[in-house]
Amino acid sequence: MEWVETTGRTVEEAKDAALDRLGVDERDAEFDVLEEARSGLFGRVRQEARVRARVRPDHPRPRVDRRERRRQGGESTPASAGNRPRAASSGRPGGGSGADSADAVDVAPRDDADDMLPAPSSEEQAEEARAFLDGLAAAFGLQGVSEVEIVDGDQIEARLVGDGLGLLIGPKGQTLAAVQDLTRAVVQRGPRRGGRMRVDVGGYQQRRREALVRFARQTAEQVKDSGVAVSMEPMPAYDRKVVHDTINDLAGVQSRSEGEEPRRQVLIMPDVPAD
Repeated sequence: MEWVETTGRTVEEAKDAALDRLGVDERDAEFDVLEEARSGLFGRVRQEARVRARVRPDHPRPRVDRRERRRQGGESTPASAGNRPRAASSGRPGGGSGADSADAVDVAPRDDADDMLPAPSSEEQAEEARAFLDGLAAAFGLQGVSEVEIVDGDQIEARLVGDGLGLLIGPKGQTLAAVQDLTRAVVQRGPRRGGRMRVDVGGYQQRRREALVRFARQTAEQVKDSGVAVSMEPMPAYDRKVVHDTINDLAGVQSRSEGEEPRRQVLIMPDVPAD
């Protein structure tokens, strides 16, 4: 996975800028701190912090780890039925409904074999995403057909196309964001993390991207004409990446992200010539 380098007044600010460039959450990225920030006179920044980051690669846990844990923890034999932990019934027939129910059933200790499964290939994830989105549309009685493609080697672009899909988009794309998170959870469940995945329904994400690009360019022209920085509305990491990518291609302006999630926003500023 390709690394990106970013700078900031602090290491955290540099990391935030890297996350915006990658368009992922912090838990999906790994960082190397190349330079710490240094302060000059009167608290001014003499040298900005510099980090590099990339989307976290996925490696299956070596099988030896499990054996080592057993040796260190003194596990020599599997737990017997008599010493297995007890769990409350989940309300299935024949079971109680609470943690203190007399009908609580025995369950075996969780086997961590799934932790050692390799991450599914991009092709396998794409097929699972296709099946899930088709099933989701059918469950809601909607006429939608999924289209899935793999770009940049490991990024999955999944689209549900058709008419009357507004139910799965919701106000300002809020339901769509939930559909995307749910699709990721199903396809990249547990430790079987894969590459990046983006889900679109009814072309909403594409239309939003095009609108963001237009608005970012208009705002950049306003900043260049007035010389005054402009803050955009809070937006998720993917949308911020669209804005940063757009501004990076324009002369005379620059951008950075400010604030904390979920109110993090992009600030577009006049470009400062290098000394």
